[in-house]
Amino acid sequence: MSPSGSVLLEDLTEIRATDPGRIGRAWGARRRRPLLGDDGRLLIVAADHPARNALGVRGDDLAMASRTDLLERLAVAVARPGVDGVLGTPDVLDDLLLMGALEGKVAIGSMNRGGLQGSVFELDDRFTAYTAASIADHGLDGGKMLTRVALADPGTAPTLEATARAVSELADAGLMAMVEPFLSVVEDGRVRNLLDPDSTIRSIHIASGLGATSAHTWLKLPVVDDLTRVMDATTLPTLLLGGDPKGHPDDTYASWGAALDIPAVRGLVVGRALLFPPDGDVAAAVDVAAGLVHGGSR
Repeated sequence: MSPSGSVLLEDLTEIRATDPGRIGRAWGARRRRPLLGDDGRLLIVAADHPARNALGVRGDDLAMASRTDLLERLAVAVARPGVDGVLGTPDVLDDLLLMGALEGKVAIGSMNRGGLQGSVFELDDRFTAYTAASIADHGLDGGKMLTRVALADPGTAPTLEATARAVSELADAGLMAMVEPFLSVVEDGRVRNLLDPDSTIRSIHIASGLGATSAHTWLKLPVVDDLTRVMDATTLPTLLLGGDPKGHPDDTYASWGAALDIPAVRGLVVGRALLFPPDGDVAAAVDVAAGLVHGGSR
């Protein structure tokens, strides 16, 4: 055990086997913070990809296969100044909680992970992780929903219905509903998200109308061309996603910096680009992102 009472990485399995109730007790005792800090911006590290069978980074299909490696990278990332919190599935957030990494951090629960990458049912993206009730009961700060809209696939309809229900239920609890919309198509048996400005605008309008109220709805959107025009499609606060990183990191950082100048953009939700930088220096990559979001290097 560490002096703070948090669990060391090598002790996680023992705690889970012998004292599983400790997880619930730890959620109840977790020190929380306001959703937004003084500058009204957020940098969230995303770690919900593995539960959707998305383990790849830069062409390495199993880059995120090691849970201990992922947790070590997350621990480094979350501890850096300017990182506001983590987005993850229950297994990942429970581990980070036991490790003490979520104290004073925003915790966002990933809700629908049923649309497994590469499956024939990928667009029937069922809610298989957190529920709105469990997010509220555990003292998390919000829930995230991947909402892919494929007009030619019937799996879209139940996903939209479930997302709308989750938005309403989270709002009833006064918690953030983070909706991540895409207009998508199926080509040669694979789902492809359309990342042109017009498709993104259409996805924004569809997602913004989900649920009985939009009072607590935030959007999670890709960085696309003509982003100023795209962002004019909504008044909802928006966080930009990193996606599977491609190209040189400096180009990625430059695109983030330009996007963050748009008033409706309130920060970033980034996973693989920060956790698996080409040079392996997680802390340095996170520090660049934190500077962009919170102004230290702008």
